[in-house]
Amino acid sequence: MSHPAPSAAPLPVTAVPVTLTLTLTLTLALALALALVVPWTVLPGADLRPDPLRDFSPEQIAREVAFHDALRPSSYGTLALGLVVAAVLGLTRSGARVVTAAARPLGGGWKAQVVAGVLVLGLLGRLAVVPLAIRSETVLRDYGLSTQTWASWASDVTKGLLVDAGLTALVLLTVVALARRAPRSWWAWASLATAGLVVAGSFAYPLVVEPVFNDFRPLERGALRDDLLALAARDGVPVDDVLVADASRRTTALNAYVSGFGGSRRIVVYDTLLASAPADEVELVVAHELGHAEEQDVLTGTLLGALGAATGVCAIALVLSWQPLLRRAGARGMADPRVVPLVLLLVTAGTLATAPATNVVSRRLEARADLHSLDLTRDVAAFSASQRRLAERNLSDLEPHPLAYALFATHPSVTERLALAREWERLQ
Repeated sequence: MSHPAPSAAPLPVTAVPVTLTLTLTLTLALALALALVVPWTVLPGADLRPDPLRDFSPEQIAREVAFHDALRPSSYGTLALGLVVAAVLGLTRSGARVVTAAARPLGGGWKAQVVAGVLVLGLLGRLAVVPLAIRSETVLRDYGLSTQTWASWASDVTKGLLVDAGLTALVLLTVVALARRAPRSWWAWASLATAGLVVAGSFAYPLVVEPVFNDFRPLERGALRDDLLALAARDGVPVDDVLVADASRRTTALNAYVSGFGGSRRIVVYDTLLASAPADEVELVVAHELGHAEEQDVLTGTLLGALGAATGVCAIALVLSWQPLLRRAGARGMADPRVVPLVLLLVTAGTLATAPATNVVSRRLEARADLHSLDLTRDVAAFSASQRRLAERNLSDLEPHPLAYALFATHPSVTERLALAREWERLQ
């Protein structure tokens, strides 16, 4: 068994002011980038107040309210319980003991502690919320939104755990290695490395991760494929292919997206959308996704994410300079792999704390893509019909609770999107 490296001490006191300065500088840079690249006012002069009763029947509203009332307790419970488990493992020596024990069969070295520790800690977190996850899946089935068997559901949960653990372990291996090699300046190098991994992961995701969860096939040659490629060409967005994802094996939800960069960019359409929506509505959904591609939203989000990740690494370094916290967690510093549970807790808490701001940015980008689809197709009727169809099939939250809207809503509500379409038509 390997022993903690001599470099496993906490951040030197002399490095704290420099780290704090860099953290504040990166935070200001992130705020400036958000101010410059996010479309905070999508349609000036528009009245975007939603009105569910204008677009949906009382029966439709009652059904989605009942669905969300049934789903929300398990959703909030999963969020709260996951945070509690992360806190118990990160703020007590139990997490450090899990890391050490998990690596023992693999020789106990620091690399084994990071990889095995991340996997076992992730497994413990998933197991803790399994009853709530089963409850959520049951609600989805009761309302006809899930087509999975329990075997396929368990398979997807397992795949998700392995993908998350693999990506997390890769990042933490990099950071711990830097902390062991450069104990006085690891946070600076780790900020750069983490930002680079975010960018690399964004480019690799459509080619490496997406095929883990879905099978893809080329859309058959015909009028729809030609129209989608022509739509992309008219929009000036180079597209390599049009693919169909076998989403129907797990859900009845309707969706499409544009994935990848450069030569890997492709339009992906859910088979559920092809089966239930007319061609003009499929084109409308794809036009929305082309808006993201033309505005380089994925690249923008990737760069903002990289900047946010670098800021987060510096912030974590500052927290880890507090020795009482390290003693409570049973670790000596970032170079000590027993710090992994504490770092995972800090990432979880930070992600939750920044979720409202992240979602605000996402909703603005989505609203701009909606506006782009209207400008491109100039078909308000198809846009409105598509949004109503998506809302009815996906049981979208028509009047989300402010807390749910802040924590979970990455898109404007359907009623906000319909209001945008009406205002776009009026302002024309």
